Amino acid sequence: MDSFFRDKTLVISGGTRGIGRAIVLEFAKAGANIAFTYNSNGELAEQQAKELAKEYGIKAKAYPFNILQPETYKELFLEIDKDFDRVDFFISNAIISGRAVAGGYTKFMKLKPRGINNIFTATVNAFVVGAQEAAKRMEKVGGGSIVSLSSTGNIVYIENYSGHGTAKAAVEAMARYAATELGEKNIRVNVVSGGPIETDALRAFTNYEEVRDITAKLSPLGRMGQPEDLAGACLFLCSDKASWVTGHTFIVDGGTTFK
Repeated sequence: MDSFFRDKTLVISGGTRGIGRAIVLEFAKAGANIAFTYNSNGELAEQQAKELAKEYGIKAKAYPFNILQPETYKELFLEIDKDFDRVDFFISNAIISGRAVAGGYTKFMKLKPRGINNIFTATVNAFVVGAQEAAKRMEKVGGGSIVSLSSTGNIVYIENYSGHGTAKAAVEAMARYAATELGEKNIRVNVVSGGPIETDALRAFTNYEEVRDITAKLSPLGRMGQPEDLAGACLFLCSDKASWVTGHTFIVDGGTTFK
């Protein structure tokens, strides 16, 4: 357990599955209290919160949240204020999938504004509103750390990924602007950009098996990335070990983008 994280609070969007779940566990092990959001499965989220509290001796609570309505972050944080006395870390992790990305997850010539807009809303606008609300609270406790998840799909070609990749490039730029303006409040803002990571979201890709095999072949480490690989990077960027790191995109890709 890291005494730096003890009694501090992480707010993370999308904490029940995949990368978000791995991040929640990483911070819980370090002793942080955790407020995490879920989209639809309230029963699963409530059960996870109870298990976290019991196993790690922390405070954990789950909140429903629709990433396609980022303006409702304001109400969400007011609810979090009732349960937690401070906010120290905010991680923008939640993504959309399924019907919401129709016209966004496809070939360039089949892209539709609605699908692109939904991806942009869930990636960029949600980061902006969530980070704004978190920063207001971080300022009250003398500073904090904000992280957005991103993907190397904004710098290397991934089939059908143009909508997502472009939104990820945008959120990385937005994070640099946030870092520049929030530094005076002792709030650091960084990005963790992952290569292909073994998650349910990736398994939903039509060419998942091909992506998995190519990634393992491209990586000098010979394997796909795991959610835990990104979780460790997030913990580091929020820790006092990264106290002079801000406006940075931390690429965690098993060496795949160089090739």
